[in-house]
Amino acid sequence: MKFELVKSDGSARRGTLTLAHGVVETPTFMPVGTAATVKGLTPDEVRSAHSQILLANTYHLWLRPGLDLLVEAGGLHKFMQWNGPILTDSGGFQVFSLEARRKLDEDGVTFSSHIDGSRHRFTPENVLAFQEAIGVDIAMQLDVCVKLPATPKAIDESVRLSAEWARRSAAARRREETALFAIVQGGLDKAARERSAREIVALNLPGYAIGGLSVGETREEMYEFARFSAALLPENKPRYLMGVGTVRDIVMAVECGIDMFDCVYPTRCGRNGRAMTRDGEFAIRNAAYVRDFSPVDPKCDCYVCTTFTRAYLAHLFRAGEMLGPRLLSYHNVYLLNDLMRDARAAIEEGTWASFRNSVLQETPV
Repeated sequence: MKFELVKSDGSARRGTLTLAHGVVETPTFMPVGTAATVKGLTPDEVRSAHSQILLANTYHLWLRPGLDLLVEAGGLHKFMQWNGPILTDSGGFQVFSLEARRKLDEDGVTFSSHIDGSRHRFTPENVLAFQEAIGVDIAMQLDVCVKLPATPKAIDESVRLSAEWARRSAAARRREETALFAIVQGGLDKAARERSAREIVALNLPGYAIGGLSVGETREEMYEFARFSAALLPENKPRYLMGVGTVRDIVMAVECGIDMFDCVYPTRCGRNGRAMTRDGEFAIRNAAYVRDFSPVDPKCDCYVCTTFTRAYLAHLFRAGEMLGPRLLSYHNVYLLNDLMRDARAAIEEGTWASFRNSVLQETPV
């Protein structure tokens, strides 16, 4: 893996990330393909929406289809027919989200499957080995994310275990083509985040992520701690903010000095009839759009916006046709990728502040 910081404009960064399966221009948004698919979209559609890199989830792929089948298929890229870079989460988010189904200890996590109740043991070493075996470009360390608000004791334990598991993950690395990223934890405690960053940066890994945000804090707190955490990380390594996917949040994250983002938000909105635009969001099922023959977003040049009307999509959703969620998911993913393209251009041209202000003014909180 190679990362080149091409240009900065204030804190906003424009970079190039070279991975085993291609080059990613940053800042970039990563659509989420949890179970080896971006919900509702074919790989060709994801590519045509200008996606550069996808995210998949180790916990879900571990449960099904499982390691043996993925290896037999020739790896995750070949299995899902995506020839671009892939980043896999480690299952650390499930430590947070499936709290009632897991048991945490010094050595790792034991999960009770949400599918059939079967028990599965995750350790920093076997989680990394899984990600390397399926051939991904970026592997995330197994970490411990706390639910906010969190007690000082819970935050300290999260930081301690995550740092120790990052060290164990670094020691377990075997595959050169898979870059390992460690994760900053620390909740809303700046001293804890400083300690977390100091310990993982000392490992000199290819990249770093900011975890423990988008889990219950206010938007203002998220921006404050994203900016604070980013400043603790090396300038010459990529920075990844986990779980951010609205127009406003992504623009603010770029402003905080972060390069990579992922979220299920655009496709979840698409499946549920919520359209994302540069001027805010709206529910396509609302009566106001039944006879609205304008594009979903007049500022967007995607296939959906240049071909169909709001009235047609409103009809699809009201009729229960599966094409509606597919078209709206495509548009929402395209919109965020288009936003990132414009952000990169603004940073290159030295007009980031003007671009940022324009987007934030047009997009309601």
